[in-house]
Amino acid sequence: MSSVRIECVAEEGCGVGESPVWDEQEGALLFVDITGRKVCRWSPLTGTAQAIALDAPVSSVALRKSGDYVITLGTRFAALKWKEQLVTTITQVDKDKANTRFNDGKVDPAGRYFAGTMAEEIRPAVLERQQGSLYTLLPDLSVVKHFDQVDISNGLDWSLDHRTFFYIDSLSYSVDAFDYDLQTGKIGNRRSIYKLEKEESIPDGMCIDTEGKLWVACYDGGRVIRLDPETGKRLQTVKLPVDKTTSCCFGGKDYSEMYVTSASDGMDKEWLSRQPQAGGIFKITGLGVKGVPPYPFAG
Repeated sequence: MSSVRIECVAEEGCGVGESPVWDEQEGALLFVDITGRKVCRWSPLTGTAQAIALDAPVSSVALRKSGDYVITLGTRFAALKWKEQLVTTITQVDKDKANTRFNDGKVDPAGRYFAGTMAEEIRPAVLERQQGSLYTLLPDLSVVKHFDQVDISNGLDWSLDHRTFFYIDSLSYSVDAFDYDLQTGKIGNRRSIYKLEKEESIPDGMCIDTEGKLWVACYDGGRVIRLDPETGKRLQTVKLPVDKTTSCCFGGKDYSEMYVTSASDGMDKEWLSRQPQAGGIFKITGLGVKGVPPYPFAG
């Protein structure tokens, strides 16, 4: 085991930092602050993050093949032009529901943008249950709804052979797998591959490494865990200096660095004084594995 090193590279104090995505072209890390309503881009060269303020909770960001980004904003899929700081709505979901918003989202290997919704929280992880759904924004800008009755739609990724879709509905305390058809984007045959243990708390964001193993950020668990989706066994635990770890991705020149987002919402003064880096962005090196570059949205 190589020596694992953890450092807080951006003390952003995010309310809910989420959706880290490595932008290879910019050599920078994208992420969002959901409750802070901003999309950020952190440069390792300058050590600083630029931010674009938005008019609604922004829960995920993805690269776009034609340039710039796509985001999930409130209950909208939207396009974001970075330099112009211009946001254009692509389409809206959950029109029949007054109190939902998008949560985590990610682009599949064919360029489709998957993202799910949840009810607005009363306080962190406390909300009206089964109000969410999982959607896909297709490259032709139409939307497909896969299923509803979701509590907190969260982490998502695809197996290296693109035949399995991995998904987390946080309050099920489970990492699930579906059969995946890359040609059609259809999912089926849902099953649980890992149930979280008590101290791991709530499964949140997720990514995959080049060995096909999953990394899951554990909200209120202060860690990321590495899972083998074939055996359902936990292979590794990396503890962080903050409790509210929210999501993870690989990045850096060769995708050997892991970036982990975190949250500070719901923490009182005493808690924050013990964890002053809550809401920051962490870099983990020395894991001995690399990640898969993110796919851009094809539309």
